[in-house]
Amino acid sequence: MILAIDTTSEFGSMALVDESGRVAGELPVRSPDGFSHVLYGRLRSFLDAHALRLNDISCFACAAGPGSFTGVRVGMAAIKGLAEATGKPATAVSNLQALAYFGELPLRATLLDARRGEIFGAVYNDALEIVRPEVVMKLDDWVATLPKENIEFVSNQTFPGIALREAPRELAAAIGKIAWQRLQRGEAGDPALLDANYVRRSDAELFWKDSK
Repeated sequence: MILAIDTTSEFGSMALVDESGRVAGELPVRSPDGFSHVLYGRLRSFLDAHALRLNDISCFACAAGPGSFTGVRVGMAAIKGLAEATGKPATAVSNLQALAYFGELPLRATLLDARRGEIFGAVYNDALEIVRPEVVMKLDDWVATLPKENIEFVSNQTFPGIALREAPRELAAAIGKIAWQRLQRGEAGDPALLDANYVRRSDAELFWKDSK
């Protein structure tokens, strides 16, 4: 069983993915004022509702960002701590890759608001492999660099002038399924090696300060 959490925006979530890669449970956890004061209580209730203990979890996963600077750190610290305490592997999944899970075309241009008139963007293929690196750019400038065919835009936010495939605000289930794929390939590992994905670290707190 894989436990995945996302605390990178106010629309947080947690999910369980079983040994066959199926989502066994999912819980939205909205917390506009942050997650540090609610996360562990919600996790305990979530596991209790599924008659699970921490030692029943085979792998822990979290959203790595980009997103709220504080939210990314809260979720990552929780997953690192739980994985280290139980001696289990862990993995961190980019929010942009998680969005790509909801696409249907061969190429999926995923994007999130980076504030200051910019977006976080990347392009993934239908195997969820990155084919254009994650960047911070003006939306129009980024769109001008993308292929014109066999590509779709995927986001759980709205952007004027962009036709989007809408993804859910809660990403934990997609993160859990990506983590399950990684676990099958032997790619989940030492929780101490997990790193946040701010895309542009020096500006991360500025971009997201009013989302906390």
